[in-house]
Amino acid sequence: MKRAKVTVVGAGFVGATTAQRIVEQQLADVVLVDVVDGLPQGKALDMAESASLEGFDTRIVGTNDYRETQESDLILVTAGLARKPGMSRDDLLYKNAEIVSEIIKQASLYSPNSHIIMVTNPLDVMTHLAWKKSGFDSYRVFGMAGVLDSARYSYFLAKELDISPKDVRAMVLGGHGDSMVPLPNHSTVNGIPITQLIKPERIEAINQRTRDGGAEIVNLLKTGSAFYAPSSAVCAMAEAVLLDTGRILPCCAYLSGQYGMKDVYCGVPVKLGRTGVQQILELKLSPAELASLKKSAEGVRENIAKLSTKSFL
Repeated sequence: MKRAKVTVVGAGFVGATTAQRIVEQQLADVVLVDVVDGLPQGKALDMAESASLEGFDTRIVGTNDYRETQESDLILVTAGLARKPGMSRDDLLYKNAEIVSEIIKQASLYSPNSHIIMVTNPLDVMTHLAWKKSGFDSYRVFGMAGVLDSARYSYFLAKELDISPKDVRAMVLGGHGDSMVPLPNHSTVNGIPITQLIKPERIEAINQRTRDGGAEIVNLLKTGSAFYAPSSAVCAMAEAVLLDTGRILPCCAYLSGQYGMKDVYCGVPVKLGRTGVQQILELKLSPAELASLKKSAEGVRENIAKLSTKSFL
């Protein structure tokens, strides 16, 4: 049987670690792409040389040429700039829009039947941009944020209760950042709602720590940002698609009426499988939760409007 093929665009920490996880788990052969000459080639060779020690026979190659990505089943886009001192949020938005537009143009040309998972920030906006630039059906283009934010939420809840994170199922919807919407009423410990186990004031403190999860790591590292947990989140999504598991994960997906919203990408629980987003699950949210989710989506709309004025869309 032909082995699946995955393209990872961006050989930085998130992209390289994602590529490593995919080949070590033997999910697919990987093509690691970057614009920096020698960077993807060197990292791919380094990973490949560990095959006999780690026990995998999947292949990984590095390249600067999108022609080597031809007929990929899945394209994971991690490339982009981090915000630098003196750079406004709009500066970052426009610069990453330029980067993502070129990536999607090249990647979709050589793999027109692929699915696209976006990781580049601002995540929800870049996912919408990738959908428009690729011309793919919306269910084939989705983004990673909720999986990562929910994983962080699970860890913080487990730490609070001094239990195994494996027993926690947490749910975070909405955008990636201050506008994310942790859902305590839909987060459980082996089926027990966390609202029965943790006091409300502690839950709110954990919710806020989850919202600040990325910034907390940035502040500790001083330079750079998180990549171990983000790569795990991307890999979980890739596995669901490549193995057609039908796993339920909170992902950035296109809404066409769900939760009372249309024509916008937002973090919601979805069923992921070989065809991409196979179903969007509509949870029963409180009025406050639904309002927060809609507020998150409005932020996405505002940034999409900014891209439209700059002729990106």
